[in-house]
Amino acid sequence: MKEGSSIWMIGDVQGCCAPLEQLLAHPDLAGEPDARFWFAGDLVNRGPQSLASLRRIIGLGDRAVSVLGNHDLHLLAAAAGVRKPSKSDTIDEILQAPDAADLIDWLRHRPLAHFERGHLLVHAGVLAKWDVAKTLALAGEVQDALRGPNWQKALQKMYGNEPTQWKDRHKGGKRLRVIINALTRIRLCTPAGHMEFATKVAPGAWPAGLLPWFDVPGRATRDITIVFGHWSTLGLLVRQDVICLDTGCVWGGSLTALRLQDRKLVQIKCAQFQDPQAE
Repeated sequence: MKEGSSIWMIGDVQGCCAPLEQLLAHPDLAGEPDARFWFAGDLVNRGPQSLASLRRIIGLGDRAVSVLGNHDLHLLAAAAGVRKPSKSDTIDEILQAPDAADLIDWLRHRPLAHFERGHLLVHAGVLAKWDVAKTLALAGEVQDALRGPNWQKALQKMYGNEPTQWKDRHKGGKRLRVIINALTRIRLCTPAGHMEFATKVAPGAWPAGLLPWFDVPGRATRDITIVFGHWSTLGLLVRQDVICLDTGCVWGGSLTALRLQDRKLVQIKCAQFQDPQAE
């Protein structure tokens, strides 16, 4: 790959392989043989072709950077025996694939954060007190745990909404959980930057005392651009400091790609596979 090659940032695929194939075949993307692709997590689950989507992205090799999303972690937890798949999950075909061990091994070696060219790629967001260096260091702690020999045990500790705020003295499961929740689940926070997971309302309709994580006053990453997905009801948001790329492909929206250097937008319309009301 040539230095300075284009980077296309792509929103949540969630097992929707047909739109992904259309997106990668689009003249703007396919016309750049050296182009690279950033995937904002949630590569799998809820869509009809989780296995094909995962294999397609793995097949891109070094051209692709994929951060882990909450659905990807859910797949790892299911593979580890920590969680059972639910009725709306579409990950059984991965778990039952003849090369399941290799697929899971590839997935658990993905990062939770990636920083390049002034852009920080995560699945959901970051806490207001974390700057880029802190975010990458904390993401690295989780990455080390998932890549280690006791990765199954680490996943046992990741479920739960507490603690809601970061403290450097956090250890063990608490520390792991805060990092994972911030990077893969966060949407709303208090003005003090405490995470809040109970409220599920349309963007702009959240109650007083809550605001999007990226609008918390004094956010330490406001001088760079954070690229994320995870928030399909928020949809496409392109600001100088944040870019949301989850445009609800699995819910009948579209799969979105945005070119990093000039913000060129490409979107593929998707067939509805899941009912948003069921989420």
